[in-house]
Amino acid sequence: MAVMGIDGLASGLDTTGLINSLMKVEAMPQTLLKAKVTTTQSYISALQSLNTKVSSLAEAAKTAATPAKWDAVTANSSAKTVTATTSAGAQASSLSFTVDALATGQTSVSAAVTDLAGFFGPGTVPGSVTLVSGSGPDATLTAVDLDGVTDLAGFARAVNEADAGITATVVKVSDTQSRLQLTSKATGEPAAFDVYRDTVTADTLATGTKVVDRAAAITSAANARITLWKGTAAEQSVTSATNTFSGVLTGVDLTVTAKEADPVTLTIARDDAAVKKLASGLVGALGVVLSEVRSRTATTTTTSEDGRTVISGGVLSGDSATRALQQSVLNAASYPVDGVSPSEVGIVLGRDGTVTFDEAKFSAAMAADPAKVQGVVVGLAARVETAAKTVSDPIDGTLSLQIKNQESFSKSLSEQVSDWERRLEQRREGLQRTYAALEVTLSGLNSQSNWLAGQLAGLSSSSA
Repeated sequence: MAVMGIDGLASGLDTTGLINSLMKVEAMPQTLLKAKVTTTQSYISALQSLNTKVSSLAEAAKTAATPAKWDAVTANSSAKTVTATTSAGAQASSLSFTVDALATGQTSVSAAVTDLAGFFGPGTVPGSVTLVSGSGPDATLTAVDLDGVTDLAGFARAVNEADAGITATVVKVSDTQSRLQLTSKATGEPAAFDVYRDTVTADTLATGTKVVDRAAAITSAANARITLWKGTAAEQSVTSATNTFSGVLTGVDLTVTAKEADPVTLTIARDDAAVKKLASGLVGALGVVLSEVRSRTATTTTTSEDGRTVISGGVLSGDSATRALQQSVLNAASYPVDGVSPSEVGIVLGRDGTVTFDEAKFSAAMAADPAKVQGVVVGLAARVETAAKTVSDPIDGTLSLQIKNQESFSKSLSEQVSDWERRLEQRREGLQRTYAALEVTLSGLNSQSNWLAGQLAGLSSSSA
């Protein structure tokens, strides 16, 4: 409600100033509530930030505690034209082979013709053709309707729209002649194709009329081929419809891009970088959480206006859940695993409560006894994961529950602030009405006073 213009109408008082002063006193409980809302929001934000970092720690610990992650290997080839990728199950090993052939698709080109009838040869243009991909029981037959097709471009469009794994293109070779090029989308022997006049079935293929014969292709569909252990009694050829050979070694796919007459050696070895990342990632996540706790609980020293030294605690200084989290994480990261201290494998707890990763010590330990290192890190990570989940679990984690409680408390405080807002507005309106009535009353009294003074002055005149 707008402030009424009632200042000094009769009394000469600063009525607005008086009301504002009274309202400041009335609003003191609301001011305290607002300050409490701000403090609570800061507290909630600090808890949420910490909880997010603890959740990340739990994920990092879960990854490091997974034994399969420690089986990471990397593949290296002696030839740039051969690459390999590894997946679950790959083991340290090596393989020697030559690359004898690359996978190719079929490309067939017609004779130079002036129209579609020339492509089909003697006779009229048929009402359909049949695309036959592959051979034997695995052959795929696709009928293509040529109703309304009158030229080479229309024929190419009909073949492409059939989506049978064959593309057709018209290539103009002179002002009057063109050639039709048909190409398989895939590579390997299963991509070989023929084109038959009319619609044929598996039973009538033998008597059908071919207009495109795979035997006359300018490029034949062929498999890629490598030879394992060439020159030895164990020599063995392996083929693939693509240039990628899947699972030649368990969990290893190799891809070839050129022929290699000289033997290529593919080496699968432990991926030390990936293994190191498991441990360093865990330590890094630990460091982030512990650093967050220190920064949120650190005290600050300031000087007041009167020269006194004021020591203030961090927003989480008095929070018992934060202290419990810090202690449980430090215990999980520092206690021995099967009698082996984490410091022996490069995970070092400092006197100041920090956890650091000694890369040199870790690498030396891995070189000496990788199984021991894996056991220590996996065991430590499992403990850290349990400690972190106990705190950060979204359902019953201690920090998560505390955040929910504080959010409920903050909501209640905000509702109280809103209630006070309505009360104060009503109080201001009441004061404005009271002072307005006072001014009206004073104005009436002044009028009466002036009238009486006039009457008394008249009586005095008559007496004289």
